Amino acid sequence: MTAKILIVTGDAAESLEVLYPYQRLREEGYDVHIAAPARKQLQFVVHDFEPGFDTYTEKPGYTWPADLAFAEVDPGQYAALVIPGGRAPEYLRNDPELRKICKSFFDADKPVAQICHGPLLTAAVDGLRGRRVTAYPALEPDMQAAGATFQDAEAVVDGALVSSRAWPDHPAWMREFLTVLRAKAPVT
Repeated sequence: MTAKILIVTGDAAESLEVLYPYQRLREEGYDVHIAAPARKQLQFVVHDFEPGFDTYTEKPGYTWPADLAFAEVDPGQYAALVIPGGRAPEYLRNDPELRKICKSFFDADKPVAQICHGPLLTAAVDGLRGRRVTAYPALEPDMQAAGATFQDAEAVVDGALVSSRAWPDHPAWMREFLTVLRAKAPVT
């Protein structure tokens, strides 16, 4: 049976940070499902950098259907979890169903890939304490407050947790995550 991977996201997630791992993991042979607060058409965004701006800009991105609502997810059916960034993690971390899902992956030491603002969600379930992580650089104080050691790198691996700064780091992030996945949840 093919291993299943769960991507948890919502409206205002960064388009590339959802769709790149979705397609890359499917290409590798995994069965990938996207879960959100409700089964609906999600509206992603595009974060980019413009000359003269102090931070990234946000534009409308792709739309994509959620396969499942968080309340429908059985974490035991999934081998790994992917948490994209964008603004979605800021409000998703308040969802009690999603917090239970995320905590179950950490409790079972299953592979978790997080990128950009995704670590806001894992911090909310106390999944970062004592770990080495990276995230969008502006989140360094948040990562430290969550008890993590922040590293400004393309990808940081700490056991089954693989983190990355943002979509420009996708090749390093997925390369490291696939190394963890192949060891813990190989495609059959």
